[in-house]
Amino acid sequence: MNKTVCVDASFVVALLAPERYTASAIALWEIWMQDDIEVLVPTLLNYEVTSALYRKAFTGKYAAEDAHAALQQFLKLDIESIYLPELNLTASALAKQYNRPNTYDAHYLALAEHFACPLWTADERLYNVVKGKFEFIKWIED
Repeated sequence: MNKTVCVDASFVVALLAPERYTASAIALWEIWMQDDIEVLVPTLLNYEVTSALYRKAFTGKYAAEDAHAALQQFLKLDIESIYLPELNLTASALAKQYNRPNTYDAHYLALAEHFACPLWTADERLYNVVKGKFEFIKWIED
């Protein structure tokens, strides 16, 4: 069993805030923590999660105090934030390969590829674009 996984912002937001895939995210997280699985993310995850939680509160989908509490919970998660400059080049190439309009998602792909570990996502658009083409992608409900 691979002792390392990568997760994207959609997975972490599902873990923290009530969403369609929250139960799946929590179940996976509990297994990983029990099995001592290392969770890796690119440094941009911090900004994406903060922004997503803020946006939920700003649009009224989530109470501001709940978003703040979720952000505090996020900061306590056992996640290793990785910065490798070469991932920027890989992410750019992957974004081009998969015809993506930006490189945010591609940074998660690049990190998973670099560490040869699964990338878990709750982002249906990303998953549908790369499934069957990118061997490390995993759907949150798999």
